[in-house]
Amino acid sequence: MTETAATPEAEVLFTRRGRLAVATLNRPKAVNALTAGMVDALLRQLTEWAEDGSVGTVLVQGAGGRGLCAGGDIVAIYRDILRGGDDTADFWQAEYRLNYLISRYPKPYVALMDGLVLGGGVGISAHGSVRVVTERTRTGMPETTIGFAPDVGGTLLLAGAPGEAGTHAALTGAHLDGADALFLGLADRYVPSGRLDELTAALENETPEDAVGRFAADPPPSGLAGQRQWIDSCYDSADAEAIVGRLRAWAGDGSAEASHAADTIEAKSPISVKVTLASLRRVAGMPLDRALAQEYRVGLRFLAAPDFREGIRAQVVDKDRTPHWKPPTLAEVSPEQVERFLDRWAAANWTSEPVRSMG
Repeated sequence: MTETAATPEAEVLFTRRGRLAVATLNRPKAVNALTAGMVDALLRQLTEWAEDGSVGTVLVQGAGGRGLCAGGDIVAIYRDILRGGDDTADFWQAEYRLNYLISRYPKPYVALMDGLVLGGGVGISAHGSVRVVTERTRTGMPETTIGFAPDVGGTLLLAGAPGEAGTHAALTGAHLDGADALFLGLADRYVPSGRLDELTAALENETPEDAVGRFAADPPPSGLAGQRQWIDSCYDSADAEAIVGRLRAWAGDGSAEASHAADTIEAKSPISVKVTLASLRRVAGMPLDRALAQEYRVGLRFLAAPDFREGIRAQVVDKDRTPHWKPPTLAEVSPEQVERFLDRWAAANWTSEPVRSMG
């Protein structure tokens, strides 16, 4: 028997297929970017399914064929910043609780990471227990491009990647393919996109282990893994300027790629780069709830700082791609400025327990 329900705006569709429960993000024109309503709906439904004995497996996917989720609705965040509202802080409280719930979900949670999976899309997929990528996957945490820092547990995920690959991904904001996601530890199995419908049908009657095992294929080589030598050597520092200097000085295999990485980092928001690096170094070894609390404090500081607003304006609102960062260079960002973002007493805290009614 199939049952379907939706939010009033139909931004998330919830479907039952026997013992398989499916959540479909349904904002295809926005590549399923998350809104507050979507997060609240997912929290409610996933909590209900967790307690429903008739549900054996939960699957999350994106509508429209372009991706699972392109991140949070940053235009809504921009508008909230301009009016000095609290909507973004409330959104993050709920979004991070959703991420935490997924990380501790009591049933198999299968995420189809097909197409774009960026920012908040990583939060609703990479914390799951069965994470499937395809040849169409393009994932990453591109927050330094918009004057922000990785969140939704992204700092913890990238800090736990092999060597310094996560540092490279975080500072450059690079889009990564499915093989790279597997290498970084953001995904588990590689399934050709043309077989995802068959996989979903199989999950109605089979365990995820059996179903995914039948349709999984060997991934292509990870380009990121093949660049470990210069990445591990150049990024092994807690000093962003030292990293850029090492990248420019690298003369071995991958020198062109290292130089390009240096150019990319220097084009990002300098305060974002330095806060992201400090966050990665500090988060290593933390449990997820503490990492999310750190990211929440950092996020609130970015809401009050100029670069987040400016980055969204330049990339998404005006689309002139010419942000004016403050300060404009890495050298002008002081250690004291970075520390203010990470000071645990500098902003309100995040809690894994609801702080307001979800009704």
